[in-house]
Amino acid sequence: MIDKLIFGRFVPGQSLIHALDARTKLVAGFYFIGILFLANNIATYALMILFTLMVIMMTGIKIKVFIKGVKPLIWLILFTVMMQMLFTSGGVIYLDFGPITISSFGIINGIYVFIRFTLIIILSTAITLTTTPMDLTDAIAYLLQPFKYLKMPVQDIALMLSVALRFIPTLMEETDKIMKAQRARGVEFGEGNLFEQMKVVVPIFIPLFVSSFNRAEELADAMEARGYRGDEGRTRFKILHFHWIDVVALLVLILLTALLVILRALKSKNLLFEGF
Repeated sequence: MIDKLIFGRFVPGQSLIHALDARTKLVAGFYFIGILFLANNIATYALMILFTLMVIMMTGIKIKVFIKGVKPLIWLILFTVMMQMLFTSGGVIYLDFGPITISSFGIINGIYVFIRFTLIIILSTAITLTTTPMDLTDAIAYLLQPFKYLKMPVQDIALMLSVALRFIPTLMEETDKIMKAQRARGVEFGEGNLFEQMKVVVPIFIPLFVSSFNRAEELADAMEARGYRGDEGRTRFKILHFHWIDVVALLVLILLTALLVILRALKSKNLLFEGF
């Protein structure tokens, strides 16, 4: 299980994506998610897929690593796609059974939703794989600076988010160890009806919660021992700086947006190219 979870890990490297400022990667990531919802036909989605493949190549990390990052969430994605396909009407109706309708619009919309979720997961994974937890924390804190005027604990929020990302693989590793221990005691997962499966899961969550609280307490003690006091009097070992490559990255995003708008304007009247 632990080998399947990629999100939240950092892979050292010297690629162009690694060299980008963490703030640039965060802004670009949110911007990409925003313009992804502008895609409404095959041409625009093909453009977004090509851009994502280009980012993967520029990370210097094998594509199978990103595929592993999608696998843990594949059932959630497929469930969302199924809901779109069964409850979206329009176009040619293939099946109409009460509230359930399978239509050409629903099928194509389901495909688009699958692509959209997959690209978001891949880009998010690319950010965490190429950004150290410390840089990610500093970038989040920097982008949340305006909220300081609202008396929000910006540094604490940034730390909380980065620690959550950092401990996702750790929690999965703990879950894997607990499940192996349960199997050694004769517990079979995935067997029986829904109620029986829920009873089997309970012995996993209890030690997992206990372990999580223990780790949180250890982390808090370690931070206090090192004099952590939030943002009060805090200096940074590494100062984030924008470079020419960050400007180029933002210009590429502007170009991507322009191409996206053009392809939307030139979309065909054919069903395969129409948006929803």
